[in-house]
Amino acid sequence: MSLNTLEEIAAFIVSNGKGILAADESNPTCGKRFDSIGVESSEANRRDYREMLFRSSGMKDNIGGVILFDETIRQDAKDGTSLVQVISDQGALPGIKVDQGLKPLDGSPEETLTQGLEGLHDRCSEYFQLGAKFTKWRAVIKIDGELPTSDCIESNMQALAEYAKIVQDNNMVPMVEPEVLMDGDHSIDRCYEVSSAALKSLFAAMETRGVNIKGTILKPNMVTAGSLCESQASIAEVAEMTLRCLKENVPSDLPGITFLSGGQSDLNSTAHLDAMNKIGGFPWKLSFSYGRALQQAALKSWLGKIENMPSAQAALSHRALMNKLAAQGAWSSDLEG
Repeated sequence: MSLNTLEEIAAFIVSNGKGILAADESNPTCGKRFDSIGVESSEANRRDYREMLFRSSGMKDNIGGVILFDETIRQDAKDGTSLVQVISDQGALPGIKVDQGLKPLDGSPEETLTQGLEGLHDRCSEYFQLGAKFTKWRAVIKIDGELPTSDCIESNMQALAEYAKIVQDNNMVPMVEPEVLMDGDHSIDRCYEVSSAALKSLFAAMETRGVNIKGTILKPNMVTAGSLCESQASIAEVAEMTLRCLKENVPSDLPGITFLSGGQSDLNSTAHLDAMNKIGGFPWKLSFSYGRALQQAALKSWLGKIENMPSAQAALSHRALMNKLAAQGAWSSDLEG
């Protein structure tokens, strides 16, 4: 694949309905997932699990990029091939999570600010040498009563913009992830209001810093009611509200928007994406960057056993295809079998 510019890389990742497999769980998060199936979270087991995902036949044509954790981008498959090469051989681009997690926000300790700007230039330089073509940084915005504060939104969006510029200076595409959490009992209207404020702040900060929007990917939440809200919105309402929020706040020259699943079920993640693409009428590619919503069925099939690998790979391949169809507005629940 001869992709020379940031614009070409960003466009490739979301071309023809392709999306992103988020396999960048930190070791503690991966440990929790492995605990749920009774598997020890050793380096070898994490490697075997991710290699199994990356070698699934459904990676081809459905997955345009894979986000990796620092450990994974340095690992080799069992046969000695680097995992970066395994991903490339499937026609996908390797990416890397570069933020360093959350710390309490000064003056509002219930909120967080994402860490990792210190030393980021040097880390990016190394990751580029290791083969990464794009990167990810996650900001977390919590809705709770009067929260979020404007300081939380502004501080996190400024950090996202600074990150994006550093990444582009190192010849990689930045994925910017301003996640408004589903946790809580807030309404879909409140999520819309906060998501709009975050996106408005983010793109203003990126413009100020001279970030190339055509060489950037946005990874936002969908506009939904909080998970504890008694009044949950329909698939159609989530699709309509999310599209309205994006159209009002996202520049038209951004190449792709790859949603996070954010705690939605596998099927809802797919159904919402499909509903948006069936509505249409927007300038960007609308696709997916799912972790749990792509992996969960595979994880439950695998259970750490070699003999379960074919069924686990089939589960991942099915979800990848379903989400590609959703990114093309061509999915229906009848295809789920």
